[in-house]
This record gives sequence, C-alpha cells and structure tokens, in this order.
Amino acid sequence: MDTIRAHVIVSGRVQGVFFRSNAKKQAVIRGLTGFVRNMPDRRVEVVFEGEKEVVESMVDWCKRGPEFAFVEHMDVEWLKATKEFTAFDIRY
Repeated sequence: MDTIRAHVIVSGRVQGVFFRSNAKKQAVIRGLTGFVRNMPDRRVEVVFEGEKEVVESMVDWCKRGPEFAFVEHMDVEWLKATKEFTAFDIRY
C-alpha cells in the first residue's frame, strides 16, 4: 500500500459554500486522514493522507468542490505521508 500526502490550497469562492464540511464528508467516505481549514485570505487549506489513488481522487474533487463553490486556482504539493493524523478534521 503506497501512502502519500497532498497539501492543497484552493482559491476562488470556496468559503461560505460548505467546502470544509463537504471535504470532510468526502475524505471520511474515502478513508483519508488530515484536515481542512479556512485561511484568513479567503482560501481553503486541505491536507489529505492515504493511499495514492484515493488521495488523487480527493484532489480531483477539490478542483470542483461542492455545488456552490467556484474554484479559480489550486496549488498541490505532493509529499510523503507522515501518518500524524488519526482522523480527518475541520480546523477552526
């Protein structure tokens, strides 16, 4: 099992559209760990860890986001998994 980590920064209309709650729901369904949080500059930061194909599918989901989101730009940094997370959380 090849586990990886994706550090994602999403910009656009991504706050106030349930991006965090939907990202958590999708990550939990996929069995991923990590976190999602709103950033002060109106972007959203997400970290996913898990099996490579599953993390890639979650990064693809972030390109669209939930129904009312409009993703203008997304940066992804691919890293080795640190396995520091035990669940997927929304950080405030």
